[in-house]
Amino acid sequence: MAYLSPQPYRGTRDLYPEDMRLQNYIFSVWRKVAESFGYEEYDAPLLEPFEVYAAKSGQDLVSNETYQFVDRGGRNVVIRPEMTPSVSRMVAARRQEIAYPARWYSIAPFMRYERPQRGRERQFWQLNTDVFGVESLEADAEIISMADAIMKAFGAERKMYTIKINSRPLINTVMTDYLQLDVIQTQMMIKLFDRKEKISHEDFEAQAAEIFDDAKRKDGLHKIASLLKVSTIGDLPSELAESPAAEQVKQLFGLLRDYGVAGTEFDIALMRGFDYYTGIVFEVFDNHPENRRSMFGGGRYDGLVGLFGVEPIATVGMAPGATTTEDFLRSHNLLPKLSSTTEVYLIILGDAVKGAQKLAAKLRAENVRVEVDVTDRKLDKQIKTAIKKQIPYLLFVGEQELSEELYTLKDVHESKEQRLAFEQLVITIKDYRHHEKDLLDF
Repeated sequence: MAYLSPQPYRGTRDLYPEDMRLQNYIFSVWRKVAESFGYEEYDAPLLEPFEVYAAKSGQDLVSNETYQFVDRGGRNVVIRPEMTPSVSRMVAARRQEIAYPARWYSIAPFMRYERPQRGRERQFWQLNTDVFGVESLEADAEIISMADAIMKAFGAERKMYTIKINSRPLINTVMTDYLQLDVIQTQMMIKLFDRKEKISHEDFEAQAAEIFDDAKRKDGLHKIASLLKVSTIGDLPSELAESPAAEQVKQLFGLLRDYGVAGTEFDIALMRGFDYYTGIVFEVFDNHPENRRSMFGGGRYDGLVGLFGVEPIATVGMAPGATTTEDFLRSHNLLPKLSSTTEVYLIILGDAVKGAQKLAAKLRAENVRVEVDVTDRKLDKQIKTAIKKQIPYLLFVGEQELSEELYTLKDVHESKEQRLAFEQLVITIKDYRHHEKDLLDF
């Protein structure tokens, strides 16, 4: 008999209770930060019509990375690989009814068919935050400020991460006016810049050389080499530094200083791969030497809502991922110590099952989370089970405890026992709960 494999589908992972604790912690921080900025939660279907993503997400994503199939009704559908087209569709559907600025967020799973590697899985979870209806740079600054607030909420110090910023209009000016590329060459060069950190310098230079016409190759490569040395917007060649796009980036940096956001850098090579970006783009980078990479990013995409047959709406958004967040927390020793969501493991002594179950019911009525050991095992095995499950309290209940209405409560972490009446039990456990919550709150 051939047995089924216990391994999950490639590029996905099983989330055991201890994994879910960490994921829920990450989600809770995201939710608190988003709501602290006035964002409200929404959700969208897991499946979308193929054309919703084909219109603007980018050819690589649509052709090579989507899970797509024809359903029983003959419709070509995809499992959503990102949220931006879905939320744009939702806004378009109720464009006249929504109050603007609309600040929305969602925490949801996605799937992309790509090569699994560190920080990148085929099934993944993201926070998506978007503000609709603000044309000014205030919206861009707000989203970047929220990215910064999320990092701080996880306990990150400024030296641990960098926020890199660029502009799609500035990129277009670089490609068409400064490097004098045509439309096709511009698209090729943007995609090459987007892959810059994933290939060697020699490969980058060789591929860039192939994009230029023969007459412009030498001068073009020299200009690219000079651009890649630029560290501030003021270091750009004068014809670029004085452009409206560069001036907008300068204004954004000024706003971010006013917002108290430090650790930002200008990066002319930052592209963001999606085709729908129309303005400022940014990414948050992990500075740890063993995990130096982009964690998440976002930007302005003013035209996407208009693809659904309505007037376009100015929009800025971002999408932090749970996997890259977890890698960041692990690399910087910022993972919290998370106990079981069960607060009390009720250990039965002797034949006190009925009384113990009644006591457990009373505790649950007081909003205490209780697991009762009904296995009739020896005391040591019951204790080992509770410790293995990382449950913070052991409650010993036998006939004597029930008759006296005094119960032995053991704090597993402190190895401390107390003999308490019911009311004291509830107070002690809830005090612990509030203490744990304070440790995880920002």
